[in-house]
Amino acid sequence: MMKTAILIDGGFFVRRYQAIKARVAPDEEVTAETLARDISASAFRWIRRANPHGYRQRELYRIFFYDCAPERYNAGPHPITGEIVRVEDTIDFAFREALHEQLRRQRKVALRLGELHVKNGDWTLSREAVRRLRAGATLDDLEPSSIFYKVKQAGVDMRIGLDIASISQQGQVDQIILVAGDSDFVPAAKMARRNGIDFILDPMWNPIRPELNEHIDGICSVMPNPHGEAGRRRG
Repeated sequence: MMKTAILIDGGFFVRRYQAIKARVAPDEEVTAETLARDISASAFRWIRRANPHGYRQRELYRIFFYDCAPERYNAGPHPITGEIVRVEDTIDFAFREALHEQLRRQRKVALRLGELHVKNGDWTLSREAVRRLRAGATLDDLEPSSIFYKVKQAGVDMRIGLDIASISQQGQVDQIILVAGDSDFVPAAKMARRNGIDFILDPMWNPIRPELNEHIDGICSVMPNPHGEAGRRRG
């Protein structure tokens, strides 16, 4: 039985998942529990979409989910309201913590955690806020939610690359499906392909740089296309 490993860049996946759901199913609440269940349930859809003519001969090796562990930190006063903001009070913090706990309970899911550099974070304007400022708005016109405390991840890309290399060299699978954006996974993908791995990318309907096409064996996305186009795969 041929085996497929599914590797998911958690930060990218959660953002795209929530954005797509908000567009195609705006009345559907996305909870940590439903998201974790959907990740496990999507394994078959990934395998079937990437192998339309041979999915019955394939077995899931494991789903690897890469993210950063939430960290409690006092971010200081909000630039607009002046209120003290604690990172652990944000919705995203609580959601991520609950999601990681749910993923630990899922069969065939391995949680790989990097670190958040919260102390090196900084207050950042949202894209909508930047657009409004360029259109002539002032800082006084912005809502508090227009400015958020942005932290940096550490170790996620490295862990993804190391696992791709390890899985490829040990011959544990013959196919890898990577769910990620336009990140620097090319060196790992090239190593995997040199070891005979069928390397598929799911960018979740995000555009990718044209030059990346030469370093992968196919593209497939299993979530509904927010633009209404049919699914696609390049073999």
